[in-house]
Amino acid sequence: MTVAEPAAATQTARLGVVHQLLRFGLIGGGCALIDFGTYSLLLGAVGWPSWLAKSISFILGTTASYVINRKFTFQGASKGNTKARAGAFAVLYTTTFFVNMGSNEALVQIFDATEPWQFTLFWVIAQGLGTMINFVMLKLLIFRD
Repeated sequence: MTVAEPAAATQTARLGVVHQLLRFGLIGGGCALIDFGTYSLLLGAVGWPSWLAKSISFILGTTASYVINRKFTFQGASKGNTKARAGAFAVLYTTTFFVNMGSNEALVQIFDATEPWQFTLFWVIAQGLGTMINFVMLKLLIFRD
């Protein structure tokens, strides 16, 4: 049995975080397509207000993201108190929901958005904020080793 040097353990931990971040990004990209596709459909084709379209699209994209990331990105950390983890997840995603939806709607209102490119740009900005918050909090709180 060999004992890992501290530098080797640190390098392994860094690679683990890099792999998690890459998986999180790939999965997030797919779930963002679910979110954006739903948002575009409800906003453009159905004619729902931006706040309602964003709310529904966020819920669908987030649910898919949680289920897939739990299995493939943070699988090593999925042991432990599942009720506490579910509660922490609910708090995190409620917070992220308001940041994501609120920043999207604030930009729509501030810039009096009417053009499709504006709705797309504001969706991207809101999605970016939510994604940053989610990765950090999922890694540090929800699925920590």
